[in-house]
Amino acid sequence: MKRIDDLRSIWPHEEQDFSKWLAQKENLEQLSDAIEIDLELEETESPVGSFSVDIYARESGSSRGIIIENQLEDTDHDHLGKIITYAAGKDAEIIVWIVKRARDEHKQAIGWLNQHTDENIGFFLIEIELWRIGDSLPAPRFNVVERPNEWAKTVKAAETLTPLRKFQLNFWQQFCDYAFDKDSKFSKSFSCRKAFATNWYNLSTGVSSVVVEFTINTSRHRATAGLYVAKGKDWYRQLKDN
Repeated sequence: MKRIDDLRSIWPHEEQDFSKWLAQKENLEQLSDAIEIDLELEETESPVGSFSVDIYARESGSSRGIIIENQLEDTDHDHLGKIITYAAGKDAEIIVWIVKRARDEHKQAIGWLNQHTDENIGFFLIEIELWRIGDSLPAPRFNVVERPNEWAKTVKAAETLTPLRKFQLNFWQQFCDYAFDKDSKFSKSFSCRKAFATNWYNLSTGVSSVVVEFTINTSRHRATAGLYVAKGKDWYRQLKDN
């Protein structure tokens, strides 16, 4: 096995080569596995004012926006500023910065951002490697250098939640424990996603515009389950006709 140090020998241009490669379904799935978040592509070179973010995506089964900024070089201050600008412009909750090598000062910066933002915001700093066995095609490897500490953020958030929000968070956490740990049929059909202190919880159906939505209403003592069609009347008509 041999490591390919010159990433640009495979992807000469970040926008035209690497971003297009990463936007392909099978490659985006590899990134999903690395950060443990199911990604659904929205668009490449997504506009943010007069600038554009390399890839804009969403988390499957939720409305969380995700920006992905690629840099086939060592991290620098320019790209650190860009990811913050793009996150603000897109109102994104997950920020993924993919680089050739992460400098220590930028590891520290991303770690600091994760420590000083709430549980809804998460920064990932990822180094990408390329490996080849014999004459095989190069195989990528995503190494997560910095990631949000979800447990610490959840504990921190719980300390400031209202009683209603605490109930909602606890309800969905127990729902996940039961549905995914005790029901094998359910866990084969759906992938667990993080619980939040809200009155709803969504799961992906495999179709980006259609999700399974669960809700709880404490004032009416009511729980519901249904399909939510985020966009597209055609999907609604097909569901109605069938």
